[in-house]
Amino acid sequence: MSRADADLLRDAADRLEALAVRTTGGDWRLAGLLATRPEVVAHAPDGGTEHVAEARARTAEWIAALSPTLAPALVAWLRSADGDPAAARFARVLLDRLP
Repeated sequence: MSRADADLLRDAADRLEALAVRTTGGDWRLAGLLATRPEVVAHAPDGGTEHVAEARARTAEWIAALSPTLAPALVAWLRSADGDPAAARFARVLLDRLP
């Protein structure tokens, strides 16, 4: 890996980490009574909950940053990452969250 690629990866990780810190924390899950209008609820470690829509100022950048535009790059990474422990951790967390 070139120095420029290493710097790029580190910068992306740092910026994603900073974005995660300032967004609504917790375990985001779908909830709500209407299937056509599900709500996203953040479940905090202390048992508290917060509707993500009510925390829009902290979550909008996260939602935009992780839009479906990232899917092709993430899919390519997962398909090429055999033996990469970080990719395996990511896949485990992702599979726990996907329907």
